[in-house]
Amino acid sequence: MEQQEVSHYLCIMEDGILFSDLNLNKPLLNALEDMGYAHPTAIQHQVFSVVMSGKDVIGTAQTGTGKTLAYLLPLLRQWQFTKEKHPSILILVPTRELVAQVESECKQLTTYMNVRIAGVFGGVNLKQHTALIQDGVDVLIATPGRLMDLVLNGALRLKSIKRLVIDEVDELLNLGFLLQLNAIFEVLPERRQNIMFSATMTDEVQKLLEENFNQPVRVEATAMGAPSDRIDQAYFRVPNFLTKINLLVDILQDKEEFKKVMVFAESKSAADIIFEITEQTFGSEIGVIHSNKSQNARFATVEKFDQGELRVLIGTDVIARGIDVEGVSHVINLDVPETPELYFHRIGRTGRGNSYGVAITMVAPYEETNWDQIESYLGKRIDELQMPEDIEVDSRLLPDEQPKSVMPNLELKNPTKMVSQGAFQEKLGKNLKVNMHMTRGEKMKLKYGKPKKRRNN
Repeated sequence: MEQQEVSHYLCIMEDGILFSDLNLNKPLLNALEDMGYAHPTAIQHQVFSVVMSGKDVIGTAQTGTGKTLAYLLPLLRQWQFTKEKHPSILILVPTRELVAQVESECKQLTTYMNVRIAGVFGGVNLKQHTALIQDGVDVLIATPGRLMDLVLNGALRLKSIKRLVIDEVDELLNLGFLLQLNAIFEVLPERRQNIMFSATMTDEVQKLLEENFNQPVRVEATAMGAPSDRIDQAYFRVPNFLTKINLLVDILQDKEEFKKVMVFAESKSAADIIFEITEQTFGSEIGVIHSNKSQNARFATVEKFDQGELRVLIGTDVIARGIDVEGVSHVINLDVPETPELYFHRIGRTGRGNSYGVAITMVAPYEETNWDQIESYLGKRIDELQMPEDIEVDSRLLPDEQPKSVMPNLELKNPTKMVSQGAFQEKLGKNLKVNMHMTRGEKMKLKYGKPKKRRNN
């Protein structure tokens, strides 16, 4: 599709706007009331009318602004009953956690509607999802890889898709789903409405828009990529990883202040180390989640954290997106994310909706470059906190923290000049082939070192 001039709207919330002021039907209003929602957020209010107009939409909104409802409400408002088995609405997301979140919200919104909803993702037997699709689906929420699995095995046809949503498109591209996205665009109907949400507008995202969207309207809830004003940010300078854990244990002692905490680590092994050490002090208050955990274990751990059975949830960036837990008081980064975008998604787990939160990052000397990039992207300095003097400094370094050895650039004194002779290698004498006649005796001598004499009988 040809990319033309992009209309742009900056979302500014108007006081007193209610969901009942939008063009929503009674089933959706009743469902919103059951969910405890009365007032739309800025992005929900602005996106609703644009999606209802049928135009392509680009939404830029930080996590926690209610963007899932922003696209679900107008899509479900326009949905019409059909006997078609294959979906008319397709929602692509990067992770299984986000599939589960969107599926859950969609089912809550359709409590009073007869809409068939399915969520599919990798890590589950394909036959199970094939059977689910064959029962009939109106709204399909999927990760790109599993969607292509279903298309290629013939279980799913996309010819009926009227509206496509790509949520967290920047993360989809970061995870390497570009090939799958391009393949999906190839099999989708040409006539469709496209809706995309991204926290950042990278060159890759822009290229995807130019190739597949038609005169999109951009709706921006806040400055692109900026963290919420409701999140207080601070950092500690800490010499190494094990000392960071000592500081974390000290911080978590204050259970009144740190009542619901997400702790981020850069790797699965780091998350496990943090869990093993902190569990010795806090026991069953601590949970851990990462991609090595089974799907059921991950969902169960998040559910316990959501319900307050766990006070602290430790994990990798698999929990930075797609996990919507209310009331997170603090986000603590035990490493500095490699990109500002990832930092924003992490700290966006707190300060969601109308609540306030705190984000604390521990910065080691080898992470200062990444930290400078984050502050530069923010356009401001983040407050530095002084590490308490009684925190034990553990001088041991993990393998990843060890100084990298560099081979010295040695120069040979008076190096001998080597003259290349190509690939020539002198052959053994017995293998030489010479174009000359040899007697049998000469051949025997060459082979055995002495003439071979015939025996006379």
